[in-house]
Order: sequence, then structure tokens, then C-alpha cells
Amino acid sequence: MGARKRIAAEQRKEARKNIYLAKLNNCPTSPRKMRLVADLISGMDVEKAAATLQFSKKEASIRLEKLLRSAVANYEQKSGESADGAGLFVKEIKVDSARMLKRIQPAPQGRAHRIRKRSNHVTLILDTKTENA
Repeated sequence: MGARKRIAAEQRKEARKNIYLAKLNNCPTSPRKMRLVADLISGMDVEKAAATLQFSKKEASIRLEKLLRSAVANYEQKSGESADGAGLFVKEIKVDSARMLKRIQPAPQGRAHRIRKRSNHVTLILDTKTENA
């Protein structure tokens, strides 16, 4: 690795030290359904977001709640502090489409319709309120 590449890699690594995130890859829910739930908790405090997800009827909320708990655990592990008094909030949540399984549905008169079973990637980034103030 050249010096310029190493320096750039060290700078990226240093910048990521204060970013607390969790990723969920290849979740077998369509991105459109997942975005409905993700938009509910965007910008919320962690405690309020967890309560919202816990009492939501959508299936995607179960997976997002688990992802939120993972991001909080990542914060506790990286910073060495408890998440209770930290003032954490959901800074950013992105839902991107992932691989698509293509299946065939039989149709009348020897035809076939293509069924696209979509999946998604979710990236959840937490931040503390004291940092931004």
C-alpha cells in the first residue's frame, strides 16, 4: 500500500470512530414496506423510537427494532459509556434495495408471469445530541 493510500485509509478510519452504526443486509422485505417504518423513527430519540417500533403492527418494525438495539450496543462498545444518559437519537436511516429473487407464476393459456421477491439493505446511524449542540 502506498503512502497516499495509507494516509487516506487512516483518515477514513479516524472519521468513523465517532460514527455509531448498524447494518442489516439482505432483509427479505420489500424496500417500500421497510421505508414506511424507517420514516417513522427517523430523527427520534432512541427510547422513543424503540417504543414506537415495539408497538407497531408492521412486520418490518420487528427487524428494525433489533437493528436499533444493535446500533445502541455498538455505541456502548465503541464509546465505553452507557446509552441511558447519552442522549442518543437516530441521525440517519437509509433503506436501499438489495438482490431480487425472480420467480415464475403460472398463468392461463401456457403463459407465465414473473414475480419479483424484493429484499433490502438498511443502514442506521446514531448520534448524540451533546456533540451537535
